[in-house]
Amino acid sequence: MQGLTGKTAVVTGAGSGIGRASALRFAAEGANVVVADISEETGRETVDLVEDDGGDATFVKVDVSDLDSVERMVDVTVETYGSLDFAHNNAGILTDFVETTAIREDQWDRLVDVNLKGIWACMKAEIPVMLEQGEGAIVNTASEAGLVGMGGLSSYSASKHGVVGLTKSVALEYADRGVRINAIAPGPTETNIQSGMLGDAGESDSLLGRIRRGIETIKLVVRTMRADFDTSAMRDVPMDRIADPEEMAGAVAFLCSSDASYITGHTMPIDGGQAAD
Repeated sequence: MQGLTGKTAVVTGAGSGIGRASALRFAAEGANVVVADISEETGRETVDLVEDDGGDATFVKVDVSDLDSVERMVDVTVETYGSLDFAHNNAGILTDFVETTAIREDQWDRLVDVNLKGIWACMKAEIPVMLEQGEGAIVNTASEAGLVGMGGLSSYSASKHGVVGLTKSVALEYADRGVRINAIAPGPTETNIQSGMLGDAGESDSLLGRIRRGIETIKLVVRTMRADFDTSAMRDVPMDRIADPEEMAGAVAFLCSSDASYITGHTMPIDGGQAAD
C-alpha cells in the first residue's frame, strides 16, 4: 500500500488479536510501530514479533481510560520516532453476555471508560500532533455491535455505537485540515477479547467464575431465542466463517494509506456480509 513506508503508527491494544495483527501489518508495510497495551508481557511479545521480521517497534504501557497515560503514549511516540502519522485506536473490552438489568454500575462505567472514553482520549492526544504535522490518519475500532443491536451486549453495543458517532463527528471537524478519521466495524473475529470480560470481582479468572458465567450465558441464550430478540451475534455469517485478525489489519492499513486519501468519516463493516443480511 502507498504512503506507509518510513512513517510512524501507534496501535493500542496491540498485545493480541486485531491490535497485534495491525501492528505487524504496519511494520510489514515499512512503518515504525508503537505497540501500546495495558499488558506489558503481551505487548513486548508483539514487539519481539515485529523485530523478528526486521521491523522497528517500541512498547509503551497504556491505560486508554486514563488521559495522562494516553498523552504519555503520544509523547513517547514523537520522542522516539519524531512523528505520529497513523493511529489505530483499538483497545477495548467486552462485558459478560447478560441482560441490561443485570449489569452493575461499575461494570458499565469501566466498559464505557475503556471503549468510548478511551477512543476520545486517544484522539484528543493524537490530533494536535497530526495538525502540527499537517496530516495524519486515524482508524478507530468500532464493531458490528456499533451498527446493530445485540441482545445481551447492551453496554458493549452502546459503547461501540458511540465510537461510530464519535468517529463521524470528529472526522467532520478536521476534514479540511489534513487529518482523516475512520473506523472499522469487525464482525466475528478470532481474538481473545473475551479475556477482558468484566466478571465478578475476585472470581473472574477462577474455574468457578468461568463455570458460573458459562451457565448464565447459556440461560440467557435460551431466553433470548425464546423471546425471538434480534440478536445479530447469533445470525449466520453469509461467508460461513469467522475472520482472522489479519483481515481487519489489512483494512486498517488501507484506511491509513494514501490509497484511501479521499475517505474520512466512514465506518467500514468487515463482517463477512452480516451487515448486508
